[in-house]
Amino acid sequence: MSDCDTSEKALVLCSGGADSSTLLAKAVADHGADNVFALAVSYGQKHSRELRSARAIADHYGVELRLLDVGAIFADSTCSLLAHSDAAVPQGTYDEQQRESDGGPVSTYVPFRNGLFLSCAASMALSLECSVLYYGAHHDDVAGEAYPDCSLAFVEAMDRAIRLGTADELRVEAPFVSWSKADIVALGLSLGVPYELTWSCYEGGDAPCGTCATCLDRAAAFAANGASDPLLG
Repeated sequence: MSDCDTSEKALVLCSGGADSSTLLAKAVADHGADNVFALAVSYGQKHSRELRSARAIADHYGVELRLLDVGAIFADSTCSLLAHSDAAVPQGTYDEQQRESDGGPVSTYVPFRNGLFLSCAASMALSLECSVLYYGAHHDDVAGEAYPDCSLAFVEAMDRAIRLGTADELRVEAPFVSWSKADIVALGLSLGVPYELTWSCYEGGDAPCGTCATCLDRAAAFAANGASDPLLG
């Protein structure tokens, strides 16, 4: 912990998945648990499993978790991740889905979700006297235009907007934005992230479905590190 910087506070967007949980672990290592807050967002998703995982991860690291409900904003969206949507969560990789959508956003893209989350988190971060807002976007999620609000250009634009809108009191950092998911899992394994507490699957069953795009990406990331995903036994 000799490199721990306790001079500033940080807010981490934490979904309970592998990426944001690794980011929370990194933030705690960098700033100390007393200087880190986590924010989990309910946006009307089909299951609450990821929110329970966010709570478990925050508790594991001794970090205060804040919860925010923005579900009403997506009431008219037909995104397949939302509870009111009749659309099924697609199976197969993002590349396969991209070919079916002519290169546009996939059906699990929640309209400008990450822009909304970052904007809300910025207001909360300022109120908590944080100077850095961490966001766990990574390169694999961009997948062409599958999730345009995970791109480097998007992160840089949001950082500029938040710096301008806060008189440079707050900045956005997305340390994984050019990383693969395998890179993130490699860091997490080195930090001892309790991946058994996380949840990445778009379905909310007792075990990951193993066939949605995020399950496939997660399995490939662990395999690339010669490791087993603890959620898969």
